[in-house]
Amino acid sequence: MAAVLSAARPSRAQASRPVRIGVLADQSGPYADSSGPGSVLAARLAAADAGGQVLGSPIEVLAGDSLNKPDVASVVARQWFDAEGVDAVVDLPVTPVAAAVQQVAKEKGRTVMITGAAVTDFTNRLCSPLSTHWADDTHALATGVARDMVAQGGRTWFFITVDFTFGRAIEAEAGAIIRAQGGRVLGSAYFPIASTDFSAQLTQARASGAEVIGIAAVGNDQVNLIKQASEFGVGMQSQQKLAAFLVYITDIHALGLAVTQDLVLASGFYWDQTEASRAFTRRFYAARRAMPTKEQALCYVATRHFLAAMHQAGSRDPLAVNRAMRDLEVDYLGHPGHVRGDGRFLYDVTLYRVKQPAESRAPWDYYAPLSTIPADQAFLPPAQNCGA
Repeated sequence: MAAVLSAARPSRAQASRPVRIGVLADQSGPYADSSGPGSVLAARLAAADAGGQVLGSPIEVLAGDSLNKPDVASVVARQWFDAEGVDAVVDLPVTPVAAAVQQVAKEKGRTVMITGAAVTDFTNRLCSPLSTHWADDTHALATGVARDMVAQGGRTWFFITVDFTFGRAIEAEAGAIIRAQGGRVLGSAYFPIASTDFSAQLTQARASGAEVIGIAAVGNDQVNLIKQASEFGVGMQSQQKLAAFLVYITDIHALGLAVTQDLVLASGFYWDQTEASRAFTRRFYAARRAMPTKEQALCYVATRHFLAAMHQAGSRDPLAVNRAMRDLEVDYLGHPGHVRGDGRFLYDVTLYRVKQPAESRAPWDYYAPLSTIPADQAFLPPAQNCGA
């Protein structure tokens, strides 16, 4: 790849300034472990693997902190586009942040690659020919987990949901799948972001008698909720099972296998999935001393693909680059994938079970594969009129 990219022969105008990619993430808040500095590292590894230059220009990776606030993220994105010549923004955890930056990118005619936020709106209602959505989305996550839990006999559910776009979307997607399979949703309890006490919600969930308690949350909220559920006697070793949807390996590491064992989750990436994923992980771990999350791995894959597409297009023109992104096959660290016309990155999703402590052979050896969800089942059908 490096030799191919460096062989491009751009015009003087194209080579007059660096190709800049901005990683806009949560650098210091509740999603910093799953995103943040690790996503910046992943993008820089992708730039290095592209030979450090494309179209005769050096590649630079900028880091920005969204503070998980859409207004802050919009200001950073505008500054990057207007004053610093950023060609693409990547990562963007938290739905309102990603939506705000996607809108700025539309106005400025620049590329945005969403590897963090998970709602399906990014390739439906909000789709754009300059936007691509790489994250395991709410439909894929709900399809994998809810379908499997109902098939295993968990036919009655109660949701504990973060009162935010992502949580509401997961609950709605999972609820539809549960009902379609003959299950029932007995109720829901909501909480605000950055909560620390979930006793009221857990009391409602336990009193519901539901066979499965679905956690429609992410990050520190989810970690704290699962920890408190264990203290309440709810979870993997009780009659009421927990089902979590957007789970990162850093969450499992923080909680430990004694608390999370037998939890079922869906993910497009696991560090021990393929030889390519293991090779990437060795480099990432050497710098970060932690395994990459799926968001960080996708930040690497999307950045690498963007640079390859720019070379393929022979131009920085955003529309030309995004067309090339949709034309080129994607190497998802040893698994094939491609970007659909509406910007949705398609790939098979794997359903995993978290190992019991006695099964784990080494630190970070946490997941056992259960089944594969083909891409055409994991993701919604394409949106119309969003092709690049």
